[in-house]
Amino acid sequence: MVVTVFGSGRCLPSSQDYRLARDLGAMLAQAGHTVCNGGYAGIMEASARGAREVGGSTVGVTVETFGQPANRWIEREVRTKSLAERLLKLLELGEAYVVLKGGTGTLLELAAVWEFINKQQMVPKPIVLAGFWKPVVRLIEAEVKSEGMPPAAALRFASAPTEYLDALRKP
Repeated sequence: MVVTVFGSGRCLPSSQDYRLARDLGAMLAQAGHTVCNGGYAGIMEASARGAREVGGSTVGVTVETFGQPANRWIEREVRTKSLAERLLKLLELGEAYVVLKGGTGTLLELAAVWEFINKQQMVPKPIVLAGFWKPVVRLIEAEVKSEGMPPAAALRFASAPTEYLDALRKP
């Protein structure tokens, strides 16, 4: 299974977020999954690094206009022309999604996969989020409920790499 990992491009190798993503990438690879991400630094680098260090496969989806190559842990780079095309490619390649800590780019990725599943524009796939996203998700779920909308796509939360793997395995 291809697991698309979303997260900050700004966290440093010395950070807890980087270590979590690296450990998660390794565990995903050891479980036979391919790690897919945006191909650059931070959590993207960490998850790819973890996967490659244990012999796993990685895919990085990058953007031509950014003018930088994928990080050295990416085995296969997919170049896109725009950020919008990159987002759609990351969603297309993923058979499951992990959303780690991040900023507006990660929020966009979470919102896109969540909405496409809610609007039945893609088949339901597992979405596992870092606890960092709980306040955002709860706020949106409350608003949707108050508008009388049906329940949103099933989002799961995790904090440790083993919890992410367990959540990805649940139907």
